[in-house]
Amino acid sequence: MKQFFGMSQNGNLQDAVHGLNNPQFIMLLSNADQFEKHVAELEKLFPQIPSIGCIGMSYDTRIVEKGVGIIAFTEGVSAAANVLEEVSTMPVKYIERLKQDVKKVNASPKDTVCIDFCSGNDACVLTTIYSVLGPANISLVGGTGDAGKVSANGKVYQDAVAYAIVKNNNGRVKTYKENIYHQMGNYNFIASKTDKANYLIGELNGRPAKQVYQDILHVTEQEIQTQTFKNPFGKINGHDTCIISIKEVTGNALTCFRQVNDSDVLIMLELGDYKETVRETIQAIHNDFPHPSAVFSVNCLFRYLLFTENNYMQDYLQEMSALGNHVGLVGYGEHYNNRFVNQSMTCVAFE
Repeated sequence: MKQFFGMSQNGNLQDAVHGLNNPQFIMLLSNADQFEKHVAELEKLFPQIPSIGCIGMSYDTRIVEKGVGIIAFTEGVSAAANVLEEVSTMPVKYIERLKQDVKKVNASPKDTVCIDFCSGNDACVLTTIYSVLGPANISLVGGTGDAGKVSANGKVYQDAVAYAIVKNNNGRVKTYKENIYHQMGNYNFIASKTDKANYLIGELNGRPAKQVYQDILHVTEQEIQTQTFKNPFGKINGHDTCIISIKEVTGNALTCFRQVNDSDVLIMLELGDYKETVRETIQAIHNDFPHPSAVFSVNCLFRYLLFTENNYMQDYLQEMSALGNHVGLVGYGEHYNNRFVNQSMTCVAFE
């Protein structure tokens, strides 16, 4: 397979698709002002080609912050794109679409991946999708777009998840997740007075969550929102750690970017040597695929902000380009199989 990336910093879709011929699957990464226009325009240019889209920044060796990015797979790819609607209430109502698409591309574990763009309620969405993908052993990589909108096959949806089942007809696929944080000290917290619907933590070990966070890290209330770049919470999930970012302070509580339940056990995380972690990820992909044909990744907005703040973002994109053809999306939450994670990078590599 081959991967195409085209972009326009000022949102000119014609410029972004220049040189794209015979796509077999397309991803549109647009801006809030032009999203609907771009969705309609792309469908006219490439009618009936499976496509999904969302509002968000894109990148190859450069970042596209407010324009438009086009990622397309050509040569040796089979794909089916669709949408599950009503994700805030009942996405399972549309699950037959996903079952049919898995059959349509003759998906198999070694050569097929699901890529998804979600408008929200991610944890529920992933549980629903994985009721089909899990038994079939199909991996998933994706993320959340901005403004509560996604697109599939030329149509814009709200309260939905757009997905594509992508089969590499000429080789394997494999997914990866990168975590640049590790446990800080021996802090263990039992969450209580949570509000699942609003992703809120009221108390940790019986004390106001805001106060616990401030006392440990010696930060002001105003600094909490940026301190989470260095010190998010974590939840142990088997051998893995699920990162939980803080969104904002709500009274004496903390509102997060993913759900925390009463009695969940949380730990404090701290930023590690992220440059070394990136090198390890690149090496791991090279070990599995000495010459990958493509890598598609989803980087968290908070990673983008952290890397930018430390003048590393451009270096990061250059380092990842050593994989050959690396492109992706800056998301508001990352998906990895059945897990919704924060402040992470997830990606899929194609042989």
